[in-house]
Amino acid sequence: MISKLDLNIDPKALGKVAVLMGGDSAEREVSLTMSGPGVLAALLHGGVDAHPFNPAERGLHELKAEGFERCFIALHGRHGEDGTVQGALELLGIPYTGSGVLASAIAIDKIMTKRLWLADGLATPRYVKLKKSDIGRERCMAIPDELGLPIIVKPPHEGSSMGMSKVMGYSEMLDAVQLAAQFDDEILCEEFIAGPELTCSVLGEGDSAFALPVVRIEAEGGNYDYQNKYFTDTTRYLTGALSDEQEAQVQALALAAYKSLGCRGWGRADVMLRKSDNKPFLLEMNTSPGMTSHSLVPISAKAAGISYEQLCLWLLSQARLDGKA
Repeated sequence: MISKLDLNIDPKALGKVAVLMGGDSAEREVSLTMSGPGVLAALLHGGVDAHPFNPAERGLHELKAEGFERCFIALHGRHGEDGTVQGALELLGIPYTGSGVLASAIAIDKIMTKRLWLADGLATPRYVKLKKSDIGRERCMAIPDELGLPIIVKPPHEGSSMGMSKVMGYSEMLDAVQLAAQFDDEILCEEFIAGPELTCSVLGEGDSAFALPVVRIEAEGGNYDYQNKYFTDTTRYLTGALSDEQEAQVQALALAAYKSLGCRGWGRADVMLRKSDNKPFLLEMNTSPGMTSHSLVPISAKAAGISYEQLCLWLLSQARLDGKA
């Protein structure tokens, strides 16, 4: 797998680099205290002239004024992986890591993502979209009749399981919808797929893109929430946990999902494997995945023989602007 990447990278040729971290989204603390510092340390150790930069504290125009030549986006959530920062960097003419403006804007919207995947014939759970103005007891109580129980309720523009609930009964629906509405003007109610939770990372672009080994997630109590993602050591991340046939099937689906959205650089597809028939279903695509000690892309890359430092250097080497190689 490592042979698919050109890891012969001259760090000096990458120029002065800003690691964008923090920001103002609901996931800013993870970016500021975990992902950002991890990436920065790896780049510095690899010989890159890298510096931290928090867009919540400094105007992005300062990047140009201070001579930064490329950016590693280690921001999560809104104003980080939703196309807004990417658009600003496009205007500044500073190449950046990860997907471009359009793919980033689509992928941050789980409902729009599902629409594209369904149009391309890719499996994703059935869903109902609500607007904040639609929230009412009668409407909420009707959703379990449409989707069955359990139901996953979440804000469609947030990550890291922010505002997400698993609804087991009718009496829990209204509270779950109201919680999600605290984070978003829209609410995604999604059919629950019972089975193992998986994730599959993808590197590259277009025909050269390829999937890394699939990771199976086993969280305590089966609840892979914000706490279990970042602040516990009990969650297990297993590679090589699927049969060869299942592994290939999930990788093919993740790669198709990545290409469907027009992603580049890197991304991570979250997938549920339905227990009843081993059919994989796409949940979402992360275009600026976490880079913490618990994060899934580094775990998957390690299983492919790619170290954390090599991964960071390679991603940085792929930084570019829309429409430019």
